[in-house]
Amino acid sequence: MKKKQNVMIKGTKAGLTLHLDDSCSYSELLLELNEKLSTSYHEQVERPLISVRVQTGNRYLTEEQEEEIKYLVRHKNNLIVDKIESNVITKEEATKRLEEMEIIPVAKIIRSGQVLEVPGDLLLIGDVNPGGMVKAGGNIYILGALKGVAHAGCNGNKEAVIAASAMAPSQLRISELINRSPDYFVNKQREMQCAYISENGKITVDRLQTLMRLRPSLTRLKGGL
Repeated sequence: MKKKQNVMIKGTKAGLTLHLDDSCSYSELLLELNEKLSTSYHEQVERPLISVRVQTGNRYLTEEQEEEIKYLVRHKNNLIVDKIESNVITKEEATKRLEEMEIIPVAKIIRSGQVLEVPGDLLLIGDVNPGGMVKAGGNIYILGALKGVAHAGCNGNKEAVIAASAMAPSQLRISELINRSPDYFVNKQREMQCAYISENGKITVDRLQTLMRLRPSLTRLKGGL
């Protein structure tokens, strides 16, 4: 009977993908991975670095095990681990993701010197006065005037957006990007506007209707007539 393969290596345009079986023991997996990489990828000085993506399926790897796999791959010349992907996450990671997806409503005015920060999406019913600041790990929706600072996607989410009934901020931030041109945000039409990172990598302000095309995933409820 043919022996089951615990490690499968597939070539892609981006490099290599290692599919690691999630039902065998970790020691068996590591042994076979070392054997296959040693046979297939020996030293070639002139060869460029090959990016490797590791997929572990339903196997959870500790930080120590991840580092062990990275070390093993790294010490086969010309290979470097780009990413390790797993279907399994810790309870802490799951809690964090739920927090980041949660929409938190707040009804108040953010005055000068005040900072309001939430882990997920912020729905502010009120104004952000000059000198005030709102921060969110996700999106920011303001049913009022934004005249202070708004920082969406503060944990690195570049898909985050900022929307306000009256967009006149002193500064906009999305992820690590900053727009320092407050004179640009003059809402002559007095309609709700939004800010997002455009394809050219800059923060852009446009009509709210633009989001339906650019960020369709913002609509989490599906169905209807």
